[in-house]
Amino acid sequence: MSTPVIDSLLLRCTPAAHETATTLAQTALALLRQDLAGLRLLRVAQQPQGTAYLYFALGSPQPLSADQTVQAERRLQNAGSAGLAACELSRLQLVMHCTGPALGEATPVHYAVEMDPESGWQDELFAWYDQEHLPGLASVAGTAQAFRYLNLDHGPLSLACYDLVDAEVMGCPAWLAVRGTDWSARVRPHFTNTRRTMFDTQALP
Repeated sequence: MSTPVIDSLLLRCTPAAHETATTLAQTALALLRQDLAGLRLLRVAQQPQGTAYLYFALGSPQPLSADQTVQAERRLQNAGSAGLAACELSRLQLVMHCTGPALGEATPVHYAVEMDPESGWQDELFAWYDQEHLPGLASVAGTAQAFRYLNLDHGPLSLACYDLVDAEVMGCPAWLAVRGTDWSARVRPHFTNTRRTMFDTQALP
């Protein structure tokens, strides 16, 4: 089996009381750059007093094996940071990126939806995401960007995420209309291992 070509990395971690997600991101970036030249930090997102999602972009897409990722994850876990001691590092493949009306505005809210498709439903679920759902939500006023990735390591497999100007965007009529289509009603029951998480974003160092 060929080694997959990777665009991005996701680091899940939980900052300790004396740490910040931004500090952990800087520590992780320095360590990961030892093997991945050109790596840059894309986003620092954290639940209040909880889990942080740190997104990194590779300088250019490149093959990255599961073994290489595990080695990098262990290096992070052994860095001496309480917040990284139980971290999870995953390879992400970018499937789709859509820009929205709020591109260029401040986006203090990051919303992520993760799921594994039920057996036999992956093709239709991914078609729904790419043809209707992700572009539809990206077009809603208040959305700056929307991304869909495949998480090749810690999963769930599908990660869709949205940069928003405000959490209230998710309750507006346009957003709810996209969520309420017939196609959505047909496929959404076939999400498994679903995680829906609202994060606050932090300024990049």
